[in-house]
Amino acid sequence: MARGEIIVRYASPPTRAASAVHVTLAAQVLSLGALVTFEHARGRDLAVQLAAFGGRPQGADAEAVVGAVTAFAVLMMLVAGTSIAVAAAYVTWLVRARQANDRSAAPGPVAVAWLVPGLNLVAPVVLVDGVWRGARPPAGRRGRWLALLAGWWLSWLATLAMVTIRLPLDPSAGGLTGVGLPELACSAVAALLCAGTVRELTRLQRAARAPRAAEPGTVRTFSPQPPHPAPGSTPIGRTG
Repeated sequence: MARGEIIVRYASPPTRAASAVHVTLAAQVLSLGALVTFEHARGRDLAVQLAAFGGRPQGADAEAVVGAVTAFAVLMMLVAGTSIAVAAAYVTWLVRARQANDRSAAPGPVAVAWLVPGLNLVAPVVLVDGVWRGARPPAGRRGRWLALLAGWWLSWLATLAMVTIRLPLDPSAGGLTGVGLPELACSAVAALLCAGTVRELTRLQRAARAPRAAEPGTVRTFSPQPPHPAPGSTPIGRTG
């Protein structure tokens, strides 16, 4: 029975891992929103002050900016920390989602899909779509799923392009990081659609497992039934 219980847990849909993805995505958007708010309220002035001090304010001049610099450093750490948490939570969920379809699925392809430069622009979304198809979805839902999946991936690529290409090449961005409302809006859309794909796939796997609870090969608990006496016989200890 212990072996059977391990198999059931290993093949169950990753509901908790999906919840972790949702929580970390929300934390990432909130931390980025706080950074953008700081940039609009204080970023440009602080950048000018630090440039005037040569980046190393000293004496009385340092007291005027030390609080703002500390707040900026904390916000940057929050954005970095939540981004790492999102990556860890999502990879964990994807590995377990693949194993929910196939207990022998190795985590290696997930790592390769996300870490190999160039390949990570296409492979992750293909991998997620493969998990969706492996969950035996009902007929007629393919179009809706592809629209959701494509929306998530395109918004994620747009966010990546804004941060890595547009900001370094845009001299008008200003501020400390240049991150503004366009980056925040695109990131929020990507996070919302990513959470939608995780929710859709996890719900599909849960629905697919429910009818299979009584199929052969699953762990079941049988209660012994007393043998039925043959017709015309009298049980021991009883008389007609």
